[in-house]
Amino acid sequence: MGDKLLPNLLVLVGERTATADDNLDRAERLGWIKSSDSWLETRKLRNQMVHEYIEAPEVLADAINTGHRRVADLVYAAGRMLAEIDKRIVEK
Repeated sequence: MGDKLLPNLLVLVGERTATADDNLDRAERLGWIKSSDSWLETRKLRNQMVHEYIEAPEVLADAINTGHRRVADLVYAAGRMLAEIDKRIVEK
């Protein structure tokens, strides 16, 4: 969502795209995501879980539980971005 959808959506609404951090800050200001800082933390967690072999069960459990708590923010972001797309398609 952050790497592909967000930059394309920014272009669709007439915003300039920039670095990933700047795009996330813009998305936060537009109300599409709750927090750019939280988004970056979630991405870091995702990268840890996907690219590292976590051997310690307590570290793995913590990562899974943290990821589970962040699902609501991702669902919120997806809903807001899809609503913006729907709005733009209806306007055309």
